[in-house]
Amino acid sequence: MNLKLKKLFKSQFLKKNGAFRDLPSIQGLEISSLSAGLYKKKGRRDLSFFYFEDGANHAGVFTKSQVSAECIKWNKIPKATKIKALLVNTKNANALTGKQGFDALKKIQKEVSKKIKIKSNEFYFASTGVIGEKFPIKKIEKKIPKLIDGKKNTSQTNWINAAKAIMTTDTIAKVSGKTFKIQNKKVSLAGIAKGSGMIYPNMATMLGFIFTDVNISNALLKLALKNNLEKTFNAISVDGDTSTNDMLLIFSTGKANNKKITKVNSKDYKIFENNLCEIMLSLAKQITYDGEGASKFIELDIQGAKSYLDAKNVAFSIANSQLFKTAIAGEDPNWGRILMAIGKSHALVKTKKIDLKLGKQFIFKKGNIFKNYKESVAAKYMKGSNIKILVNLGLGKNKFKAYTCDLTHEYISINADYRN
Repeated sequence: MNLKLKKLFKSQFLKKNGAFRDLPSIQGLEISSLSAGLYKKKGRRDLSFFYFEDGANHAGVFTKSQVSAECIKWNKIPKATKIKALLVNTKNANALTGKQGFDALKKIQKEVSKKIKIKSNEFYFASTGVIGEKFPIKKIEKKIPKLIDGKKNTSQTNWINAAKAIMTTDTIAKVSGKTFKIQNKKVSLAGIAKGSGMIYPNMATMLGFIFTDVNISNALLKLALKNNLEKTFNAISVDGDTSTNDMLLIFSTGKANNKKITKVNSKDYKIFENNLCEIMLSLAKQITYDGEGASKFIELDIQGAKSYLDAKNVAFSIANSQLFKTAIAGEDPNWGRILMAIGKSHALVKTKKIDLKLGKQFIFKKGNIFKNYKESVAAKYMKGSNIKILVNLGLGKNKFKAYTCDLTHEYISINADYRN
């Protein structure tokens, strides 16, 4: 795909998936971001701070990798009912840094508390970048006073700056937000995320932070996050690798004027959960679209599975197949690689039941190549940037939708030179 076409697709894709909405201001939240000199490029933002003066209800999910970063270990220590701060750095993952990395977080918390009183159990940390390098505590510590002094109410510019400050190999700042009504009161949701490589969340390097002023109980905030996770951030893959630092956090300042949402069966809770799903899916799709070196966004719609797990296993068996992903990159309608991936998925499969559709055209139906299949039509479709594949296993009513991207030479180049 030529550069001009890629830029056009990027604009259309992001707009369609909610990235270009006006990002709302979240009452009770202040943010700041700056350069601590962690990158060689002068002025490149690499540190961000999110502050809740009156605290915020919170919920989080973290990587299930048994090799996890120090920030993950810190965040899993029981927290206060309300959180006051989140600090995020890029360039260094603070993973496999041991005591030096964990003690660095203690130092940062104490340094912040010199200016604004925040207890250790009111503090979240997130890091992303290179694994196994000494954590740059001195550079970060030096910038904390300026970082705190620079905090401002949320605005479009501040959201974008914060989203840029958490990027590593990302090529786009990933943001999404919206306003809606609960009990006829205006409420807001906004989120930022980062991720481009090492994306196969198991709870995406993947970080996601979502903020709202909706007045909602901690229990329901956690439930809404959990209920939406499987079909959003846990439905994406770039390269099949799960990071040491995967993290998704949500914060609620409760500053909106709605009556507090406490009942799971209430109309208000359903409105909130549905709108949260929209934001989460937008951010998850942006991460997939921005996969390292990617030129194609791929949607895999698996239907007719005997069980939900079968549907999910088939989706990710295809999504993580290097042969499949390179065929997509080469714009080759080599559909046999899709059937191959279905066969190795460990799901219940009967070849004579399978239907396969590429775009609007059936390729395979009930054990045979579809009689009206035209490879010339499929080849033309493969030249597009948004590839949709439907698989019906014909064995039940369970389904799962996953999102991935192609695998190009550029992915190898990016990761071969990652530490340079």
